[in-house]
Amino acid sequence: MIVSWNWLKDYVELPMPLGELTERLTLSGLNLEGLEKVGDDLDPRAPERWTDWAIDLEVTSNRPDCLGHIGVAREVAVLWNQPLSIPSPQPQEVGPAVSSLAHVTVESPSLCPRYTARVIRGVTIGPSPKWLADRLRTLGIAVINNVVDISNYVMMECGQPLHTFDLSKLAGSRIVVRQARPGESFTAIDHRQYELAPDTCVIADAERTVALAGVMGGTESEVSTATTDLLIEAADFAPLSVRNTARQLSLHSPSSFRFERGVDWPGIDWASRRCCELILEFAGGELAEGSIDIGVPPAAHPEIKLRFNQIERVLGITVPGEQVRGILTALGGHETHACDHCVKFIAPTWRADLTREIDLVEEVARIHGYDKIPEDASVKLTASARSHEDSARDTIGDTMVAMGFSEAMTLSAVTPEWIGCFRPWTTAAPLTTATPVLRRANCLRQSLVPSLLAARRTNETLSNPVIELFEIAGVYLPEIEEMPKELRLLALTSGGDFFTVKGYLEGLLRTLAPQWQLLAESWEDRLFAQGRGCRLSIAPASIIDGPALHEPKLQESGKPISPGQVSPGQADQKQLARDFPWGVLGELSPWGLKQFELRGRTTVAEIDLGPLVNAVQRVRTLDLLSPYPPVHRDLNVVVGESVRWADVERITRTHAGPHLERIEYQETYRDPQRLGKGKKSLLFSIQLRSSKGTLTREQADQARERIVTALGQELGGQLRDGK
Repeated sequence: MIVSWNWLKDYVELPMPLGELTERLTLSGLNLEGLEKVGDDLDPRAPERWTDWAIDLEVTSNRPDCLGHIGVAREVAVLWNQPLSIPSPQPQEVGPAVSSLAHVTVESPSLCPRYTARVIRGVTIGPSPKWLADRLRTLGIAVINNVVDISNYVMMECGQPLHTFDLSKLAGSRIVVRQARPGESFTAIDHRQYELAPDTCVIADAERTVALAGVMGGTESEVSTATTDLLIEAADFAPLSVRNTARQLSLHSPSSFRFERGVDWPGIDWASRRCCELILEFAGGELAEGSIDIGVPPAAHPEIKLRFNQIERVLGITVPGEQVRGILTALGGHETHACDHCVKFIAPTWRADLTREIDLVEEVARIHGYDKIPEDASVKLTASARSHEDSARDTIGDTMVAMGFSEAMTLSAVTPEWIGCFRPWTTAAPLTTATPVLRRANCLRQSLVPSLLAARRTNETLSNPVIELFEIAGVYLPEIEEMPKELRLLALTSGGDFFTVKGYLEGLLRTLAPQWQLLAESWEDRLFAQGRGCRLSIAPASIIDGPALHEPKLQESGKPISPGQVSPGQADQKQLARDFPWGVLGELSPWGLKQFELRGRTTVAEIDLGPLVNAVQRVRTLDLLSPYPPVHRDLNVVVGESVRWADVERITRTHAGPHLERIEYQETYRDPQRLGKGKKSLLFSIQLRSSKGTLTREQADQARERIVTALGQELGGQLRDGK
């Protein structure tokens, strides 16, 4: 917001130097961005010399009241305890009623809460007075003609945008506020044509669109030297609608900048009267009687209670109650109650940001002066504690980094093609955005994997040798089948194979949640869950939708196959507890590699973060290492081709006893002549260790026999060659 030093003097006395003004405004929240001297005082040929200072202030989005000179002057008046002088426009109305000259219809009240119109007939278009033109030039606004300049002047005076139409160019002398029709286009005053989206709020006459609501007017109704009759628009347009229109069309203006932040409802009529008063003074004409005013007033601002002891608690200093009341009253608040310990105020209509007690405390602090709060002010502090979820996410991220992964951060919006590639959580249509974040990226993602694969492709093009990526973020699902709208996930992509990534996930569990009760129905399982790490239960995925991963099927006969792997690119669903799906793990299919333009083998995994966060231990535990040596036993078990390694591992852990420390898979062997058709041999070893003494051969053999017996009973397995 650029402010004119000379212009401010119309509303408040400025006895202070310019440097003091800008410094104090900065300390109160209006940060100085720049300062420039403007004018023609250095030109001796100028008949009327003038000089001014253009003060560029940073106005935060919650302070639209300071997007006009009156708002800044109000701040100055409060800071220096100066009287504020605001014009009270009372334009003289003559002639017929405005309703007989123009008609207004608002078909979309949600997009236009209020629309007012006034009509002036018989104006003379010409140059603006020099003082008005000079002030606009100080702000960097082009000077057009007296009518257009006056509408810009009033906008920069109070922050309320206005628009003037040539009434004779409005078909049927009618204004219709509606949504754009399909296929409708519009030519703006920048002489460019725009294709309008169906949800765009437009100002139309009886035949066509004549303006984009809150953004820009059109060439077909703009004021020209031939204009004699005017329709002055002052309205309130929905901020989100204006913002969407401006972004969709890349068409931003001072009007859209203000409407996006909200305007003052009572200030709409003030701006309309002020504009009419200046037009009558400098362009002549007659103002029709009355105004067209369509809209329902918003709800009154609530009463806010401010306790004096809260000022001392938050700021660490004491501000006298009378001074507090004076500050809030000078800012425009209406006092409804005052006593020795509190006051109650209703915020002014132009301060929509004042809704809570702490907001009033902040107002007192910035007007009283942050520089008056000593550095050693005693402010009562309460030690904050991070939530379990935040701590758990940090721990998960640290663990992934420790395993060699790099964290990625990707956008939440993706293209429709990416949605269909990988959908482990829902098959419902994705949520979409009205404005794409990137080109064609208008779908809220339902999985993190496609975005990570795109990041992997970028790294491959840069010839990075190691590309291990993970991301912790949310996906957005429609409310179908009781699924939440947002699901927090951990996704990773790796150049390792299926079992390598499975090992990463097991390592993650072993580090974060060693106490997780996995199928803990026997004392062996409980011992395993308490101190010996966690394992994954693998099952073919049944919820994956999309061709990015291989189908879960066996390899061709005769080819070697790893235990539990059903194809080189298996897609499996993992579980952390009985019948509880945790996520999806699998290798990309050739189609998936081609879709994301990847060169080498890629394995992906995506898991629900919720159960993992809940299982993370807040306090780390220590297990003492056993001083006694381990005992090893090898097992070579012949089982059916359909038997999965996960089942063999589960049965081994269940029946090995309390001394089992590790299971290590060795290899799979197939020979139809020696083993029989449809048979395979699994070679693996177990490691046993006790913390109370060295295990005997008999104890190790007993554990081995229990495992063999259980494998035979549950899976039909038997030792090969009697071993």
